[in-house]
Amino acid sequence: MTIEHTKVTVRELTEDYEDNAEAGVVGYAGKLDIRPPYQREFVYKDKQRDAVIDTLIKGYPLNVMYWAVRDDVPDGDERVYEVMDGQQRTISICQYVDGDFAFEGRYFHNLQPDEKDQILDYELTVYLCSGPASEKLAWFETINIAGEELTQQELRNAVFAGPWVSSAKGYFSKSGCPAYGLGSKYVTGELNRQAYLETAIKWINDGDVKGYMATHQHDANALDLWLYFQNVITWAEATFPVYRAPMKGVPWGELYNAHKGATWDAATLEVEVARLMQDEDVTRKKGIYSYVLDGQEKHLSIRAFTPNQKREAYERQKGICPFCKEHFEFTEMHADHIKPWHKGGKTEAANCQMLCITDNLSKGGN
Repeated sequence: MTIEHTKVTVRELTEDYEDNAEAGVVGYAGKLDIRPPYQREFVYKDKQRDAVIDTLIKGYPLNVMYWAVRDDVPDGDERVYEVMDGQQRTISICQYVDGDFAFEGRYFHNLQPDEKDQILDYELTVYLCSGPASEKLAWFETINIAGEELTQQELRNAVFAGPWVSSAKGYFSKSGCPAYGLGSKYVTGELNRQAYLETAIKWINDGDVKGYMATHQHDANALDLWLYFQNVITWAEATFPVYRAPMKGVPWGELYNAHKGATWDAATLEVEVARLMQDEDVTRKKGIYSYVLDGQEKHLSIRAFTPNQKREAYERQKGICPFCKEHFEFTEMHADHIKPWHKGGKTEAANCQMLCITDNLSKGGN
């Protein structure tokens, strides 16, 4: 990978600036993709945006910017670039010069000629990065440590730019996108920070987001991912037709992958879900949906016995483990349900016993 240092004036940066909304934002005489279609929307608040303009007017140093040299340009053509870090600062500058907002009551066109030239002649420090995608990603993660920090998915989008990512944003990232309309009750995270896209890729590829994007970077579209996402949500709705708030954020893709081939009776599942929702020992209600499918109590975070309940049981037993009949110090024992929780035992003092660590581990879920 090569990294080149250069200086770019605001005059050069803002030349032929165009904001084409969902289609992207370009500048630098059309050679800089400021906000590719896959990138996030403009997120700077007025205070942050104004701070950028104030820096230019006062001639203070502005944080460096990083551009990626596009590798999808035919040999012999002029180099084109893509903003890797500095998108928010770049758009703030271009919008001000283009007259989209005023700073301290004055639009750019209200400034005197010498004031305009001071801003337009301001030199920005830019580093140009070219090389393999894996090296770009590692470097991008390293430099992305200040300002309006990008999410991991936004970093990956910048590195694996191509038709697949542009298509995927249409399904998973834009305002009013299909994924939001279908899955907003089931998926957590900010839409325009790429949370829906990241979630869908994790589901379809067992958590390996980077590997999936590297494989599909040059695919014509992301239709397969969108169809998969539809299948997941449709399966969730059919398997658990009664919607409850804890269903938002459940790893539905993982459950779909593991259990889609089984035959489930939605009515039977609903009875069990309703019962567990009312069980005060179940502290993680979101885990109920995984539990009723695979029976693993780890999903539920069953309420633990309190320190007082443990001490009471220890004193009642006089420190004797009821299994091996040996005496142990309090710290050498673990609390256990006499009647297992899954058989109706409650997390209450009368159902608490202290077992030595060895016997508690061997007892397991019996």
